[in-house]
Amino acid sequence: MITRRHLLATGTALLTAPRPSLAASLRVLRAAPATASLGGDLPDTDVWAYDSSIPGPVLRAKQGERLEVRFENALPQPSSIHWHGIRIANAMDGVSGLTQAPVAPGESFDYDFALPDAGTYWYHPHNRTWEQMARGLSGALIVEETNPPEVDRDLVLVVDDWRLDEDGKIDEASFGSMRDWSHAGRRGNWPTVNGRYRPDIPVARNERLRLRIVNTANATIMALALKGFDGRLVALDGQPLAEAEPLPDLLTLAPAQRADLIVDVTAEEGARLDWITPGADPYPFVSFPVSGKARDERSGEIASLPHNPLPKILDLDDALRARITMAGGAMGGAIEAHVGQHPMTAMMGHGKGIPEATGRLGIRDLASHGFV
Repeated sequence: MITRRHLLATGTALLTAPRPSLAASLRVLRAAPATASLGGDLPDTDVWAYDSSIPGPVLRAKQGERLEVRFENALPQPSSIHWHGIRIANAMDGVSGLTQAPVAPGESFDYDFALPDAGTYWYHPHNRTWEQMARGLSGALIVEETNPPEVDRDLVLVVDDWRLDEDGKIDEASFGSMRDWSHAGRRGNWPTVNGRYRPDIPVARNERLRLRIVNTANATIMALALKGFDGRLVALDGQPLAEAEPLPDLLTLAPAQRADLIVDVTAEEGARLDWITPGADPYPFVSFPVSGKARDERSGEIASLPHNPLPKILDLDDALRARITMAGGAMGGAIEAHVGQHPMTAMMGHGKGIPEATGRLGIRDLASHGFV
C-alpha cells in the first residue's frame, strides 16, 4: 500500500532529480512598444514587439534540449507567452488566468521546459490575444531534429495581415469589435511575410530549401501557391507526415497553422509564393529572385521526416461519441439550433446588432448538459 509519507518522498525525489541537458543560457524575451517598417510606402508603424522585432526573434533549439526564457513585460497591459503546439506542462503553457497568472507590467516570468518534439512551432501572448497579437506580438519557435534533412537553407516565413489606416497606423478602434467576432473575425488589409510587405528572398537554381510557413494572422485563412518550386510537404502543425506528399496546388493554412516544405528551386528567373483569394488575381506574397545555380542538377529524393515520440492514442472503441451540427451564423440566416433534443431559436437580422436569443435554455441549462 502506498502511504502518504511514501508519496511525498517520491515527489521530492522527482523534483530534485537531475534534469536533462539544459539550454546554454537563459534567454530574455522582452515585450514592449516599438516602431516597425512594414514595407511599401508606409511610414513607420507603432507596434508591440518582442525584442523590438516584427515578428519576434526566431528561437531555435535541438530536440531533447530545454528552453529557458525569461519573459519581461514592458507593455501597458498584463501579458504572458503561450508556446503554441509544444507538449509541455500546464504550468509553462502561458495561458493567462488558466495555467498562470498574467504577468503584470514591469514584472517577469521564467519559462523552463523540455522540447520533446522536433518541428515548427510559434509563440504569442495569451492575454487579450485579439489585441496583443494584432499589435505585432508573435514569433517562431523551431525545434530541430537530431538528424535534420540536408538542405541548403532553412527559411522561416511568418505570414500575417495587419489592419492599418491610410497613415499606416494600426486600427485600434476595431479591437474587440463584436461585428468582427460575429462574422469572419478581425481580418487585415496589409499582408506581410516576416514583417515586410512583398519581400524579396534571393535564391539560386537547384537550391534546396526547407520552408517553414507559419500563419500568425488573427483570423485570415491563407491559401498559398508556390510557383517555380518542386518538392514535398513534409510536416503540418509541427508533426511530420507519415509519408512526405507532393506539393499541393494550394496550401491552405488557418490562423495558427504551420507547414514544413522541402523544395528545390526549378525556376529560371523568378519564383513566387502567391496568396490566392477567390475571384481575384494571385497576389505575390513574397518573391524569390533567381540568380546563378547552387548545383548543375537537382538534389536526390526528398525523404520523410523522422517521427516524434508521441504517446500512443488511447483505445477509443468505447468512447462516448456526440454529433454536433453547426450551420448558419451571423450571415447565414440561421433561425434555429438544437442542444440535444432542446430547440433554441434566434432572430438573425442583418445589420440589427446582436441577435436576440429566444431559446428555452439558459446558461445553467447548457452547463447541466455539459456544454459549458
